[in-house]
Parts: sequence; C-alpha cells; structure tokens
Amino acid sequence: MRLIADSGSTKTDWCVVDGGNQVCRLAGQGINPFQQSLEKIEGIVRSELVSNITCADAISEIEFYGAGCRDSMIGSLERMFRKIFVNAAAVEVCSDMLGAARALFGTDEGIACILGTGANSCLYDGKGIVSNVPPLGYILGDEGSGAVLGKLFVNALFKGGLSRLLRDKFLSETGLTLPDIINKVYREPMANRFLASLSVFIHENLADNELEALVVDNFRAFFKRNVDLYRRKDLAVGAVGSVAYFYKAQLELAADIEGYRLLCVVKSPLDLLIKPR
Repeated sequence: MRLIADSGSTKTDWCVVDGGNQVCRLAGQGINPFQQSLEKIEGIVRSELVSNITCADAISEIEFYGAGCRDSMIGSLERMFRKIFVNAAAVEVCSDMLGAARALFGTDEGIACILGTGANSCLYDGKGIVSNVPPLGYILGDEGSGAVLGKLFVNALFKGGLSRLLRDKFLSETGLTLPDIINKVYREPMANRFLASLSVFIHENLADNELEALVVDNFRAFFKRNVDLYRRKDLAVGAVGSVAYFYKAQLELAADIEGYRLLCVVKSPLDLLIKPR
C-alpha cells in the first residue's frame, strides 16, 4: 500500500491507495517543518493519521509532499516516517512544489503554481524543478496567496481602499475589531493562517467591484514578480490550491492580462498524485 500526502501550511491531505484503489482518505492540520519541530510533526502524524487508520502496518511506500520541506530537513523527515511506519521500504519526502508540478504536468513542461495560504511557483521540465523564484513568505513576498490577500484586504478596509459599507459589514459579520486583528497578526501564532481565513468573507463579497479588483491585482502581482522571471510565456501555467480554485475566474483574468495561458486549476494535487504510476 502507498501513503501519499500533500501538505500545506493550513491543511494536510492524506490518502492510502492499494494499486488503483483508494483505501482511505482524510484531512488534518498543516505540517511545515520550517515552522514546527520534528517532535510536533511526529505527534500530528500519530494522532491525526495513525490513530485513524487500520492499515498502518501494511504501508510499504510513502510519498510526502510538503510546504517547508527544504533539502536540509528531508533526511530527518524520512527517518521520522520510517520510525512510525516500520514496514515502509520506500520513503520519499519532497517539496509541495514538486508534488504540484508532477500532478499538473506529469512528464510535460510547464509552469506550476501553488496558491493557497502561501504561494509558490516553478519552472518544470517534465522530470524536476529547473528554476524556482523564492516566494519569500507572506511578509516579504507570497504574492497571490491567501495570506497576502488577507493582508491587502485589511489594509484597504481600514485605509479607505474599500467602502465604509463593506468595512461595517465585515466587522459586523466577523465580530472582529481592529485591535483584535492587530493582536492576531502581531501577537498570536500562525498570523498567515488568520489572514488567509479572511478569504471566506472576501469570496462571499466579490460582487463588490473594488474588492474583486483587489483579488485580480493580487494575482497580477504574482505573475509579475514570480512567473515573469522564468521568461517562458510559451509554456502553459497550471495552479493548485484553495485560493486558485475558489478564485479561478479572477486568476484566469489576471493570467490573460499578463499574457499567460492557464491550462489547469485543481483544488488539491492529491487527486492526480494518487493515480497509479
């Protein structure tokens, strides 16, 4: 049996497959070794995955695609998975970016993008990543992401970039105040998740033209500051992630304005990764 996982900063999708058959599938909290200790990650895997499946001992192959899986961390993560799944003969830990590229393009060339809580992109040659513009995280970069969308939204909401009517509606429906927001961003952990969570309100209010323009501009910034640097407008672009999926119309518009052909958008790459190889 194969265990395949796609993990972002907010959510991890787990799936166990046997040949071409899906045995079980579940979702848990996000795993990011850049933000969490190995002990914390092991606890998440044991409590949210192992305790909820009955086939742990039958897993012989593991593919884990995760945010924050840098080269220096891969060996430790692979040893952790072998410790938990003692019968796993093959363990592969890769970046979520490579997982997205494999899911979107298989053995074809393309520009693969992740647009969820965070954002990332790469130039993929059908085998591996040949170029990756560093996303830099939601403070220094991450254009196009849910976290940056939330940041831009809060800024526009309280600095006059959006209507007072929309601001009052947001405060009323969410129960948040400006001090609450400041506290969540500057004093509480996982500020990126909080900012990305504001996407729910944004998506529900896209009839507001100024708000929709803010979403499109966020995606245009993603193309300009990331995808343009590959200098490959001849290649198709594909995107995975909840932000890409729920704002597909706005993403398509931004791609068209910036001169790109958006070939494929999927919410989770796992649906494509679990297909028999």
